[in-house]
Amino acid sequence: MTSPMTRQAAVTVRVFTQRFSSTPRGARLARRLALHQFDRWSIPYGSEASDAAALLVAELAANAVTHGRVPGRDFELTLSYTPGLRLRIDVSDTRGERRPVSVAPGPLDEGGRGLLLVEVLATRWEVLDRVPVGKTVRAEIDLASCAEFADAGVRLPPD
Repeated sequence: MTSPMTRQAAVTVRVFTQRFSSTPRGARLARRLALHQFDRWSIPYGSEASDAAALLVAELAANAVTHGRVPGRDFELTLSYTPGLRLRIDVSDTRGERRPVSVAPGPLDEGGRGLLLVEVLATRWEVLDRVPVGKTVRAEIDLASCAEFADAGVRLPPD
């Protein structure tokens, strides 16, 4: 007999993985397909969670194309969704030696704000080594912190 303290609720995690060419067109396609996938997972277009996640995908894919590109190698997008709890975005490239660094750009700099957006939008983010080569930049959104999920009474379980 299992006591209520040791019993855990079954959790369904949905996963989407796709490789894209390491080009600006590939980065745009990654964002568009991610938006479509979020909508299929009942994270509707135009919602706070969908908009934040789409911007995270766009920034991480753009960084993979700009800073992690190796000619002839694709980058990979993996989305993981735990309904009502968490959305994880992983963008992997083959340039493991080039780690992202969040540095405040100067007021006249044309770029360098992508990781600042990631820091603001993601609940947490990190860089992981990828085997056999490369790195993965992971960003997570706790959906209970998004207004439409919090208003619906969805809460993260205590740690």
